[in-house]
Amino acid sequence: MRAGRRRAAGACACLVLAAATAVLLLVAMKSGSIRLSWGELLRGLFQTYDARVAAVYDLRFPRILVTLLAGAMLSGAGLLLQAALKNPLADPGLIGISGGAAFAAAAVAACFPALYLSLPLFAFLGGVLAFLVIYALSWKGGLDPVRILLIGVAVGAVFSGLTAVLDGMTAAGGVSVSAGGLTQRSWTDVTRLAGYAAAGLAVALALAPACNLMALDDRTVRGLGVRADRLRIVVSCAAVWLAAAATASVGVVPFLALLAPHIARRIVGSDHRILTPFALLLGAFILLLADTAGRLAAAPREIPAAVVMSVAGGPFFIALLRRRDRIGR
Repeated sequence: MRAGRRRAAGACACLVLAAATAVLLLVAMKSGSIRLSWGELLRGLFQTYDARVAAVYDLRFPRILVTLLAGAMLSGAGLLLQAALKNPLADPGLIGISGGAAFAAAAVAACFPALYLSLPLFAFLGGVLAFLVIYALSWKGGLDPVRILLIGVAVGAVFSGLTAVLDGMTAAGGVSVSAGGLTQRSWTDVTRLAGYAAAGLAVALALAPACNLMALDDRTVRGLGVRADRLRIVVSCAAVWLAAAATASVGVVPFLALLAPHIARRIVGSDHRILTPFALLLGAFILLLADTAGRLAAAPREIPAAVVMSVAGGPFFIALLRRRDRIGR
């Protein structure tokens, strides 16, 4: 009975969040320098050609869709990493995975511009490289969450510096990867990201039972006939895939992968069969909210969504660290 009630409550929470996301999407569609009534927008989309509606369709719609996809992917990456590492501070941005992904994407864009459409694949390899370096340096008779965090910050800083150098080269050619951002997105960006998102998010949903297993002690997991280390590697690779593809498309977005899963746990609990779809939807909602707020707060100028997330996520991260300190006592 309790499990049934929890699932029903989780389904209701997902429906409420989906409705809130739909409302926010409509607000985002209407927000911007081009002002249109709903009638003008609908007529321009489905009846007669309107240059203003065409501009909205070609610029604003792709931006919204890329934002939703990237938000869901980053949230999913954070959720999977936290499950795999049993570390609530695990975040692909904080522990350097996003930095490695951005560096690899910038290196390919600088040296092989013709491979631009394949940047997410190379970003994935860069994220895996960063992941291996961080864990090799963090291992000392075991993996300490604080050591992982500190070494990850240092490795991420190194990758960020190298990426800044490469971005100087790619910017000269008109392309800057790490700057990324959500501006000037096109339908090509939507098509490219959608393929990577569909594969990664499907795997994240399929791994929900595995994430529940990893909440148990490793000995218990092995007693159930499951190889805990192999499962952890699979989940970690899925997380790196999601984080790398999103980073290659929109740049580094701080704290989202940390913020969304924690809020989701507070609302729907820790059962990943419910938590995973809710967290994915919440990540999409939060990033779209940050982007829309950034567009409206200083109109006609824009505040990048990454800056909005830094301002909102920094205090949340500090509060989380203080809460862990109190629990540790």
